[in-house]
Amino acid sequence: MRRTVVLVVTTAATVVSALLVAPQAAQAHGYISSPPSRQALCAQRAVPDCGQIQYEPQSVEGPKGLRNCHANIGHFSVLSDDSRNWPATSVGQQVTFNWVLTARHATSTWEYYIGNSRIAVFDDGGRQPGATVSHSVNMGGRSGRQKLLAIWNIADTANAFYACVDLQIGGGGGNPNPNPTPTRTNNPPPPPPPTTAPPAGGTWRAGTAYQVGSQVTYGGATYRCQQAHTAIAGWEPPNVPALWQRV
Repeated sequence: MRRTVVLVVTTAATVVSALLVAPQAAQAHGYISSPPSRQALCAQRAVPDCGQIQYEPQSVEGPKGLRNCHANIGHFSVLSDDSRNWPATSVGQQVTFNWVLTARHATSTWEYYIGNSRIAVFDDGGRQPGATVSHSVNMGGRSGRQKLLAIWNIADTANAFYACVDLQIGGGGGNPNPNPTPTRTNNPPPPPPPTTAPPAGGTWRAGTAYQVGSQVTYGGATYRCQQAHTAIAGWEPPNVPALWQRV
């Protein structure tokens, strides 16, 4: 009888421990929403068969110093598969990259790489960023299709967050996506077709891709989208004024 009691207590402790740890593993963090990173495209279902990353685009976290798109996380390896013909956004020489953060970790630096070259770095000096962060990065005269790797280095851990963005620098042919997500540049592309944005007055829903200018209702109030993003639980309009403005 005593052995049975010990087993029950041990099992209960294991279950409680798992319940306490699970929310930590599911915590959200951040990713580039525009120009759309590969994980953003997966979350928007613009690229099919992405697997788990489509549900948690903000979770590509791994040790600092990596140079791949999936942070060495096996079930996110699709992000490093260049054969999937990822849609590339047409941009100019100066590109604004917009991050959406769901857990605002103290930050050391933000780095941007094309190939083996670091083309930009922004030093936050350990400060906590806001809910959204934007960086204007010069492409250094590069042209054509390029894969950019962006890295968010956390100040108080050994980890970083990774996002790859496919760009068509200088416009022209070779862009497989005729209607990419809008990019904030000196000469922004025209807005997306009306059919890509939820109708005015629609109810806010997690999992929906919203474009700048989209209007939704939530809690009896109307809100206008300030920045393109894919909504997740916790980003309800009253909670993220950087993404939604009450009308």
